[in-house]
Amino acid sequence: MDSSQLLGLEKRYGAHNYKPLPVVLDRCEGVWVHDIDGRKFLDMLSAYSALSHGHCHPRLVAAAKRQLDRITLTSRAFHNDQLGPFCKQLAELCGQDMVLPMNTGAEAVETALKAARRWGYRVKKVAPNEARIVVFDGNFHGRTISIVSFSADEGYRDGFGPFTPGFDMVPYGDFEALEKAITPNTIAVLVEPIQGEAGVVIPPEGFLRRTRELCDRHHMLMLADEVQTGLGRTGRMFACDHEGVKPDAYILGKALGGGILPVSAVVGKAELLEVFEPGSHGSTFGGNPLAAAVGIEAMTVLKEEKLTERAEAQGKVFRAGLAPLVGNGLVLEIRGKGLLNAAVIDTSVKTARRCCEDLMARGLLCKETHETVIRFAPPLIIDDATLAWSMEQIRQTLQP
Repeated sequence: MDSSQLLGLEKRYGAHNYKPLPVVLDRCEGVWVHDIDGRKFLDMLSAYSALSHGHCHPRLVAAAKRQLDRITLTSRAFHNDQLGPFCKQLAELCGQDMVLPMNTGAEAVETALKAARRWGYRVKKVAPNEARIVVFDGNFHGRTISIVSFSADEGYRDGFGPFTPGFDMVPYGDFEALEKAITPNTIAVLVEPIQGEAGVVIPPEGFLRRTRELCDRHHMLMLADEVQTGLGRTGRMFACDHEGVKPDAYILGKALGGGILPVSAVVGKAELLEVFEPGSHGSTFGGNPLAAAVGIEAMTVLKEEKLTERAEAQGKVFRAGLAPLVGNGLVLEIRGKGLLNAAVIDTSVKTARRCCEDLMARGLLCKETHETVIRFAPPLIIDDATLAWSMEQIRQTLQP
């Protein structure tokens, strides 16, 4: 089938919950993807950081193949020989006590919310059904009913009520508003150290550190959603590391699966995760041996290939190279950390979607968010020459 036929099949039989660029990919390697029409593109999205290791990393593919020949799924009804080593390696990487593995980022967020509520009742001694969790305007933590219940984006909420109660929203990065929102029933603050879906929004310097101190002062949990920002993406192992902050729990996903399959986890202190006992929470596929084996290799590759350090160095080059675009009549701002970056676009001149279509014509696949921002997040394995080439294509494209 040609691309038009395949697009037609997807339009006819697939639910229309996405609006992808009109390109049909059929093979990939490293930072490059190819479409069915023989065109080659640089992946500048990395599946929202899930492909931080690049496409089909040979070590990760080999790890998956080895495991496929042995055992893929047991469910947690039985032990498997990969789960213990996976949990140990991930706990040590995070400097935390325990790991609760799941599959997707949204599942991990839901798991963290359940753990926090039970901790609030059992440890903090909040009255039953009175626990509150503070969240931030512009947040994106997934698409489940409970998560969209505290979204400020009406597009995520429209038609999905009634919503889950128990959440208080304050402006992102506004510490004074956060402080005022705390009540005796507040058990946790759920925060993205950098808001990805909102457009790579970075909080004011010191905000995460002051949030950590506030949580300590009021006996609350700090839950850091590092699904997109964790595992080297921002030039630190975790984005919280930019301020030397360790939360009570990291919420991880995306890159943890090495671009091979969904792997997620909540990694936190024992006091939090020990609120679960057998039967109180679970997942058929969470912690399966195939996922654990790939996750082990993904963490190993991340460290041995120094992908975090590469992201830090290349991110500085990328932002410096694009900085002259600011004020050119189209680009309002260039911002980011590591290899998670964004260009803010003046939509009165051109929409971000149109910019992404123009970039695609030059061989770059990018993604807009909210029509005002283009995200640039290539795999962390990108080499200097390819990064320089991408910058030139962006400079040529983002002209008014």
